[in-house]
Amino acid sequence: MTFLQSILLFALAALAEIGGAWLVWQGVREHRGLLWIAAGVIALGLYGFVATLQPEAHFGRILAAYGGVFVAGSLAWGMVVDGFRPDRWDFVGAALCLLGVAVIMYVPRS
Repeated sequence: MTFLQSILLFALAALAEIGGAWLVWQGVREHRGLLWIAAGVIALGLYGFVATLQPEAHFGRILAAYGGVFVAGSLAWGMVVDGFRPDRWDFVGAALCLLGVAVIMYVPRS
């Protein structure tokens, strides 16, 4: 598996998890109903499956690295879907998280 494939899997996992959580949020907090909640639960399950496709064999490493993707992806989702406007510290924090992803997942190991 290539670096690009791994990045795409992280992006797909983020889309499924963040989108799923947003759908549940909409169903519960915005009173959109059980179909929204059910769609969110399905998307969250899809996230769990996509995460298993990463080439790394260690669950803890993948989940730790994905945490950084989740942070940056959540801010991006908020900007695109909910009109959230992050401040510079949100961007700095997201960049640090993505740097952590790079170190955890892609630094060569002996």
